[in-house]
Amino acid sequence: MSSRQFSAGAFALLLIGGAAIGFGAIFVRWSDVNPVASAFWRMALAAPPLWLWAWAVREQDRAAGKRIGFTPVLALAGVYFAGDIGVWHLALHHTTVSNASLLSNFAPIFIALWMWKVHKTRFARVFLIGMVLALVGAVLLVGPNAGAPGGHGRLFGDGLGLLSAVFYAAYQWVIKDGREQYSTARLMAWSTTVTGLALLPFALAAPGPFLPQSAAGWWPLLALGLIAQIGGQTVIAYAFAHLPAALASTSLLIQPLTAAAAAWVLFAEVLSPPQIAGGILLLAGLYLAKRGG
Repeated sequence: MSSRQFSAGAFALLLIGGAAIGFGAIFVRWSDVNPVASAFWRMALAAPPLWLWAWAVREQDRAAGKRIGFTPVLALAGVYFAGDIGVWHLALHHTTVSNASLLSNFAPIFIALWMWKVHKTRFARVFLIGMVLALVGAVLLVGPNAGAPGGHGRLFGDGLGLLSAVFYAAYQWVIKDGREQYSTARLMAWSTTVTGLALLPFALAAPGPFLPQSAAGWWPLLALGLIAQIGGQTVIAYAFAHLPAALASTSLLIQPLTAAAAAWVLFAEVLSPPQIAGGILLLAGLYLAKRGG
């Protein structure tokens, strides 16, 4: 039995957080600023409430022996997360919400390949089966875009979705020690702030508006900051700390399924039968790879 016992409350938060991140893709599409600017505003609008939370629990952090100050690992984590979120927001403007969301979940595969290459780590057979299933699923998911009208643009977006997973894998790798040293509140406050600062120059230089074109244009950005970043990333970070690792991998399934269902309803983004099969294989493969990694 894992040292982290099952918590129904934490599991419910995990599902809510995964769904919130899934809806983040919808808010990106609804925003009228450039994709990198939407990523910046997601961080900028989430940071103040996170710092208020971190300030409220500062005495608890000290009593628990948690770190308070800034360390270099947080700077590196913020840069990697900026790469992940910035590239993913770009992907959402070039390919379907489903493809961008599914391919961005390849991080466990990249982490495992890094472990194998650098540390000669050996993996269980279930991981290898999962990796093969995920790769076959990705091919089925991306394949129809190659021959479709405007397919080159969509393939570029698919590539960006996959690249975002590389950045997220790097983020997970460097932040692993931070999860033990910092409380969820302070870790998310620091990482969100650094990510926003790293994104700012690119958001200002990118083609397209940096600021919303009307007062109504702030609503999708507020939703990104409060629902996707705080209600998604932060809630999942908390749930991960209170659930067995195998159960926490369920979040891999919730986020892209929510995004795909919402895009189907709101944007009429219908997947072809091969893409549906590919999405199922990819999710099943990622789940197995995470369990056996």
